[in-house]
Amino acid sequence: MKTECTTDRFSFQSLGRREVVGAFDGGTISSDAGGLLLREVEQRTGILRQFAACFVDHRDPELLEHTVQDLVAQRIYGLALGYEDLNDHDQLRRDPLLATLVGKEDPTGQNRTRERDRGKPLAGKSTLNRLELTPVRADAGSRYKKITADVKGMERLFVNLFLQAHPQPPARIVLDFDATDDPVHGDQLGRFFHGYYREYCFLPLYLFCGDELLGAWLRPADIDGAAGSVKKLAAVVGRLRQAWPSVEIVVRGDSGFCREPLLRWCEENHVDYVVGLARNRRLEAELQGELAQAKQQYEATGHAARVFKEFFYQTLDSWSRSRRVVGKAEHLSKGANPRFVVTSLSSEQYAAQPLYEVEYCGRGEMENRIKEQQRFLFADRTSAATMRANQLRLWFSSVAYVLMQALRREGLKGTSMAQAQCDTIRLKLLKIGAQIRVTVRKVWVALAEGCPYEGVFRQVYQNLLAMRPTWVPRRC
Repeated sequence: MKTECTTDRFSFQSLGRREVVGAFDGGTISSDAGGLLLREVEQRTGILRQFAACFVDHRDPELLEHTVQDLVAQRIYGLALGYEDLNDHDQLRRDPLLATLVGKEDPTGQNRTRERDRGKPLAGKSTLNRLELTPVRADAGSRYKKITADVKGMERLFVNLFLQAHPQPPARIVLDFDATDDPVHGDQLGRFFHGYYREYCFLPLYLFCGDELLGAWLRPADIDGAAGSVKKLAAVVGRLRQAWPSVEIVVRGDSGFCREPLLRWCEENHVDYVVGLARNRRLEAELQGELAQAKQQYEATGHAARVFKEFFYQTLDSWSRSRRVVGKAEHLSKGANPRFVVTSLSSEQYAAQPLYEVEYCGRGEMENRIKEQQRFLFADRTSAATMRANQLRLWFSSVAYVLMQALRREGLKGTSMAQAQCDTIRLKLLKIGAQIRVTVRKVWVALAEGCPYEGVFRQVYQNLLAMRPTWVPRRC
């Protein structure tokens, strides 16, 4: 039997004697009911409200139906729920569940001012794009786009959110720097061909502390990977030490961050570092005995062999002083694989092998967090014409990551999904079907009875109920 389709009804392959018929007539149903958990996180952390406060709204308040806070919440909830493009919001603006997440008191949009907007409680793409496309010097006299961004405030926000999430000062924190490629396919300002990545791209700079994002800066691709890192690190460390005066800080990075200005700044400001060091003939000569030893071990066992050595080393002209270097003499099936790191940590604190395998290699988790943000929260959707607009898009994605990380840290602790990535959290906890019914006094959300993760959902909900609020709005 052939599958048939009409304008109103779909006839699928039959089930025995029963016809299988479908139609878009189920009423108000959402596939994003788990997003209510994100709203609970926001109520306790104020992440979206604090980000919205970094915008200045020059629009006439008498004519507003969507506040900046509404627009920011709609945009970021959309990203967290998997809607990467502004175009998606021309359909999402009708969704009463998303309107509930945003905080619209009229989630059906029946009381909108203009007749053509009724039934659409949320903003469309043309209103949302004002968040990222408003010119820097826009004011109340501008014609259309009048929502300006406080860039410095946004940079500070990520550190403030990190501090709020950890009210008890830790004894030690590790800050991970990394630069990565953000491929582009148009003529965006700041895009250049990068020889290492072999593509036209931006070169954003990220700073993480474990799973927590402390900074994300969009940069052109025609610069050194460590460009700007000293200035960004100084600002972050200054803010951290203002709140936590006694915290021990360690900076990690790959060999792209092994630059004299960064190492010297760390030494002068009592910040330790463990940074990759690109190999050269002088370094490899220091490791010849250990490389021979590793080769012998490999030939005897047939398994990868590692031998470590530490020594002091100074470059011929770029370094101002001699520094401790740990070399890894490794032999694999493909041959010798020497690697090096330079550190300010003493051998009394960390022996060579744990310093390399634990302290330095631990930075690999940060690379996973960057991939998570780019692939699942759309940090690489930087297709706007200007660097400023694309930087704001990167920050929207970054705030969505911070919100999801707060859900993971507080809501998912003690569950089987405590270490799940954002896409898994979205698929299993946020993408839950539900029927939405709005009455005068309630918004009824009838969640799908067949949800296989109902137990996890209930546990997350209980965790969030017990969560201590990390931010309290100021009262004017």
